[in-house]
Amino acid sequence: IPKQSQMKLAPAENLRYEAACFGQAAASGHTPKLLAVLPVAPGLPHGALVVEEIVGRAAVLPRDLAAIAAALAALHRLPLPAPAMRRPLQDAADPLCALLAEIETQAEFMAQAGLGASAAHAIGDELDRLRELCAGAARPPRRLVAFDAHPGNFLIDSGGRAVLVDLEKCRYSHAGLDLAHATLYTSTTWSRSTAAALTPAEVIAFYDNWATAVGADPASELAWHLPLRRAMWLWSITWCAKWRVLSRRSRRSVGTSDTSDTGATSAASGEDWSAELSDGRLIAHVEERVDHYLGDVGIACVRDEFVAMATAFDGRAS
Repeated sequence: IPKQSQMKLAPAENLRYEAACFGQAAASGHTPKLLAVLPVAPGLPHGALVVEEIVGRAAVLPRDLAAIAAALAALHRLPLPAPAMRRPLQDAADPLCALLAEIETQAEFMAQAGLGASAAHAIGDELDRLRELCAGAARPPRRLVAFDAHPGNFLIDSGGRAVLVDLEKCRYSHAGLDLAHATLYTSTTWSRSTAAALTPAEVIAFYDNWATAVGADPASELAWHLPLRRAMWLWSITWCAKWRVLSRRSRRSVGTSDTSDTGATSAASGEDWSAELSDGRLIAHVEERVDHYLGDVGIACVRDEFVAMATAFDGRAS
């Protein structure tokens, strides 16, 4: 049952988008089946989806990384549909530049988020790196991606199959974003049930398992692993800045005008991160994680990992 749209879609449009996520990912065999769509109605202001129940346990890292890699590979090796068949999912002409634009929009909240000077400098440095990457002509293959593949969104069934149970952000973009989201420090330490800090060797093994399962050309994919890893971290860390700012605002009433930074109406945007809309324990958990990730220690953990991963990937290429 959606309570908002993280892509600022109106309720009916968001419901259609989420249903399409389940529908287009179904052939992977690693997502719940979509059984019915309950339309927007009184008592269901955002509608609802009826999906297959997945009986399973939370992922345990690093033990279940191979199963998660297999699940993502099954999603990523789905044949690319004709453009008209990809709708309504995001299918930007240039997914990498579209991602940069999304990150830059979130980064506008950094000035209000109370970041330390070193944190702001580090994020700015990574943004410049991504802008430079986007200025080039080379791009990795386009595939159906989950774009929310952090380990807490997977269940492991009795047969050891990993099932991605949260599908609301799927898009046609680059697989390396999912691989990063599944293994970045900001993802693997997000959910209490799956919290673990992975070693570079464990991350490399995950990428190797994915490449074998998806049948990807190692040479063509390898060069994109670290740049897309950095890009996915940028999306995550700028979202943290955005959440810190927006969570402190009062909830909006559907149908009232929104005169905030976005200039949209609350009914149309479908997005409201006010802490008033969530359980206090959840807010406390997210706030603690956001504070850590935006702090010097959290940022250093990730940027130190980038250095280690660069060495590891270089070793793979040589």
